[in-house]
Amino acid sequence: MNPKPPLPTRTIDTAKSLRTAGTDAEHKLWYHLRAHRLGGFKFRRQHPMPSYVVDFYCDELQLIIELDGSQHSEEIDRTRTQALERQGLLVLRFWDNQVLQEIEAVLEAILNFARHRTLSPTPPPEGEGL
Repeated sequence: MNPKPPLPTRTIDTAKSLRTAGTDAEHKLWYHLRAHRLGGFKFRRQHPMPSYVVDFYCDELQLIIELDGSQHSEEIDRTRTQALERQGLLVLRFWDNQVLQEIEAVLEAILNFARHRTLSPTPPPEGEGL
């Protein structure tokens, strides 16, 4: 049984075209994320999510990484982030120039998040719960 409905063809086509037309910052970050290079985590780029195509996605962490350039609107980005967070996802945003000029700091921030991300509930203290 497939719990997720199929994505619209338009969304899939958009994701494919974005993969071939990425920005310099997207290409640079992708080099470090692809092939499990960052902490052994699997990332996808230009990944279709319901209603959106996100820059980078790690299913294991339920993490979306978005790169923002001068073309981004804070209001639109905020709405998009809130919609994705309502689906239980976390969105990390970086400016393109951060990736281009401070890639090590960006990678460290992503890894720091990944190391502290808990997808299951914290166990109750000894003697409590089941």
